[in-house]
Amino acid sequence: MKILLAADGSPFTQKALEFITARKNLLIEGDELLVVNVQAPVPGRVTTMLGSADVAAYYAEEATKVLAPIQTFLENHAVRHRCMSVVGHAVDEIIFAAKNEHAEIIVMGTHGHGWLGRAVMGSIAQRVVTGSEIPVLLVK
Repeated sequence: MKILLAADGSPFTQKALEFITARKNLLIEGDELLVVNVQAPVPGRVTTMLGSADVAAYYAEEATKVLAPIQTFLENHAVRHRCMSVVGHAVDEIIFAAKNEHAEIIVMGTHGHGWLGRAVMGSIAQRVVTGSEIPVLLVK
């Protein structure tokens, strides 16, 4: 089985990660955990001002801040994994990666804002649940 973990570097991502590693029946030998970090695109004028190389370096640096501690955690727990970072709209990129990588489930930490918070701020997790054709597990 392939599980996609959407990782934003928040404590909620850590909770989802701990949930996965604590349940040995989720990932058995030969299974893979794909950790996906989505970086929000910078405005085009920023790329024009700084140059594409500097913007690419910025994306790489921000992704490393999120993914490096996760890689260490997974290596310490002997979990077969692969990490990737993409730039784009989080909901679209998570769903695309899951479909493109043939993941069987998406796991996400959720901030748990409640109905009022979702109405005011929206929820990436809620929109992934709504838009995904594969099951989504939310960890609070």
